[in-house]
Amino acid sequence: MTTSILIVDDQAMVRQGFGALLDAQPGLAVVGEAADGAAGLEAAARLDPDVVLMDVRMPVMDGLEATRRLLEGRSHRPRVLMLTTFDLDDYVYEALRAGASGFLLKDATAEELIQAVRVVAAGDALLAPSITRRLIEDFAHRRPAPLRSGPARRLPELTPRETEVLRLVAQGLSNREIAADLVLAEQTVKTHVSRILTKLDLRDRAQAVVFSYESGLVAPGA
Repeated sequence: MTTSILIVDDQAMVRQGFGALLDAQPGLAVVGEAADGAAGLEAAARLDPDVVLMDVRMPVMDGLEATRRLLEGRSHRPRVLMLTTFDLDDYVYEALRAGASGFLLKDATAEELIQAVRVVAAGDALLAPSITRRLIEDFAHRRPAPLRSGPARRLPELTPRETEVLRLVAQGLSNREIAADLVLAEQTVKTHVSRILTKLDLRDRAQAVVFSYESGLVAPGA
């Protein structure tokens, strides 16, 4: 199965370079590109890509607003991988709340770019430890936004083990690390994570991290 990709970035060299690299990979196909967020929304509506590489800072409409609009009210919502110049970008928290599945530095290696697209396309979140730390720092200095009522009501539905797994996910641990910490099989952890996302109506691990801190399940600095 081929993963279709849309690249939205105001730098032509980035679009062309990333496009050529990804197009050459088996199972990946770049179906279009756009130079700003507004044009990206039009292209996404027309092309229905599986993954959108979205720059954060662009003219006309920035990547944050474009991501928010792109993921609202759509039956098929693409995975959005944000392109940033620095891993400590000010938009990290807002982008995750908007539904972004991860972040990629523009100076990433070819292998990192390819792997990032494949990870996000598979439904996993790409949330590096540095991004998780920044997210935690943000929560320590701001009042979290109100929770959506649906997921908030589902929190008590988690089993004690699922709650424990969610706390570790919120700390940025991988499935393998969680398995080692709880003395479980990695496949068992994957099953727990899948059930957590379903019960809380979350799309991926990135949203699970946001939810954990907003709900008070995990406190910054804990």
